[in-house]
Amino acid sequence: MADDIVVELNEHFGSADKELPADMLAELLSIMRLHELSAQDVFFKWESYCIKMDRDELEVSLSSLRAFKQDLQDALERTNRSQPHIKTEKRVAATPRSANKAGDVFGMLDALTTPGPGRSVKSAAARRRQHDTPAVSRLKAEPASSPLKLEDRLNAMGAIPSSSFADRQNPGEVVEILNDHLPAPEPPIAPFSESRVKLTAASDQKKLGYKPLAMKLSEASEILDDRIDDFMNWIMEHHKLDDSAFGSAVAQGTTEIVAVGRIASDSAEGMLNAASLVLEMSRRMGAGLRVPLKLDRLPGYQFFPGQIVAVRGVNTSGSDFTVHEVLSTPLLPNAASAPAVLEAHREKLRGSPDAMDADTEPMPLNIIFASGPYTADDNLDFEPLHAICNEAADTYADALVFTGPFIDSEHPLIASGDFDLPDEALYEPDAATMSTVFKYMISPALNRIVAANPHVTVLLVPSVRDVLDKHVSWPQDAFSRKELGLHKAVKIIGNPMTLSINETVVGISSQDALWELRHEELVGGKPADPSLLSRVSRYLIEQRHYFPLFPPADRQKLPKTGTADGVPPGAMLDVSYLKLGEMVNVRPDVLVVPSALPPFAKVVESVLVINPGYLSKRRGAGTYARMTLYPPKTSQAEVGSGGMMAHKVFERARVEITRI
Repeated sequence: MADDIVVELNEHFGSADKELPADMLAELLSIMRLHELSAQDVFFKWESYCIKMDRDELEVSLSSLRAFKQDLQDALERTNRSQPHIKTEKRVAATPRSANKAGDVFGMLDALTTPGPGRSVKSAAARRRQHDTPAVSRLKAEPASSPLKLEDRLNAMGAIPSSSFADRQNPGEVVEILNDHLPAPEPPIAPFSESRVKLTAASDQKKLGYKPLAMKLSEASEILDDRIDDFMNWIMEHHKLDDSAFGSAVAQGTTEIVAVGRIASDSAEGMLNAASLVLEMSRRMGAGLRVPLKLDRLPGYQFFPGQIVAVRGVNTSGSDFTVHEVLSTPLLPNAASAPAVLEAHREKLRGSPDAMDADTEPMPLNIIFASGPYTADDNLDFEPLHAICNEAADTYADALVFTGPFIDSEHPLIASGDFDLPDEALYEPDAATMSTVFKYMISPALNRIVAANPHVTVLLVPSVRDVLDKHVSWPQDAFSRKELGLHKAVKIIGNPMTLSINETVVGISSQDALWELRHEELVGGKPADPSLLSRVSRYLIEQRHYFPLFPPADRQKLPKTGTADGVPPGAMLDVSYLKLGEMVNVRPDVLVVPSALPPFAKVVESVLVINPGYLSKRRGAGTYARMTLYPPKTSQAEVGSGGMMAHKVFERARVEITRI
């Protein structure tokens, strides 16, 4: 048993070619004993600790494990202190404890006593707050005659103290590289004379302009049912099964069948677990009923609420369905183009017909991906945004993809409404809107890129946390560019969006599906993919959807924000239009999914998945991703053949995750 635990710890915390040292194993085993946790639970808590401490990597060291152990112990002590203790013994004429506060035994006179020389008065609650995560309290209105300074307002709200952006650690450091065998090219000495990017939309953006907050239950249930029936048809075709092989998992019988349904939990509260796991059938196949799943015969499994699965098994008792096998889900085909089309895109990379010799290799495409928030909690200076725009201008990037939030509804100053516009802003105070804020705080940085490189392409993707966007649900329409003062080279698209940048099919969604999938999934035994980041990315590709989780995670469980209650808005799903969140026709070559999980770039099922991280964290600078895409190579024979060629972007793209 001990050997199995050590093997499992090495799988979670060790690297592919190196096992954990004995001292680190001892620390992990000590944590398991002290807190009665399994190896997997310890790993989950370790990931949460890394996110909380703003660690961009999950590498384990002895010192970090000891700090992690101390953090768990501190959290346990705080929990114990917050719980009421009931004493059963009867005390008679108990003598009050002596105190150093002139008789203030219970800390009730803290606010009334006068500190002596060299002493400061701090209440017991204040002393506890020194060691706890700051709680956010609502900003109280102050008299107009005594306005608060910015620092005072933030302190009143309990915002996390931020360090100066200029004093950030290791700016420009590359923390991860994918395909480091591909060279990092030197930037051009001058911008190209014409755009090297051709955009083609694959998603129908007009459909995203639906009326939000008008969902009908009948329409929502039909959308959920249709998704199960669609998967059943795909699985039938992929596995070459006859229609008679399928049945209802709810119906009692002794014949083995294949049942297709949605993973759900029979408990309204708590995490999905093996005891609460049920399969929800469609109305056509199982009258919309649910049945518990028994997973004892499976060597390993990985499920999450909302996942559409095909399971082979039998329901002999009529009360539960025993699963013998989970059938693989067919994937969308790889993106491909005709060789002549690839050759045309290759020539476009030259910048102009006379820019280069026809025999020389065109320069690779330079694309930057970044995600909001774009400023820290203690200011609205948007310094990280200005920094990345300067970097894009200096390196003459061909395209920039920025995902929201841009003006974050969860920013403490935006939420309180107590902030000033720049001195150079010209506006009527009574007529100012959030469009005015965007125009004077964000648009100048974006327009500066276009001024430096007139043929750059800038794409903005909204977020459900954007104050500017009146479309509050997901899938989400683009916000209006009216009154924003943006250059015409800056384009605003929907969320999610599938489009082509030259030949490359790019899927983009600002919704943090990865974090929610990570915290809602159920993993047992030995899963098919032990790597967390690859596994949650694969869920999106297998389910053919940018947000396959249903229902979404409870807002109370999401990462805290800087507002008074600290609770983010959540996924904001409009179930009637979830079909607009599906991937279109083919697997994207590049999938951009910003998340609170550590930033990464991985190849999953021939898809290059990029999480650029957040450009600004609540109390410090964040990261972004730069993709250097080398041109496709075609031969004369391939161009003349007229067949289709896979793009294979994952082989010719160098991706760098970089600190801003």
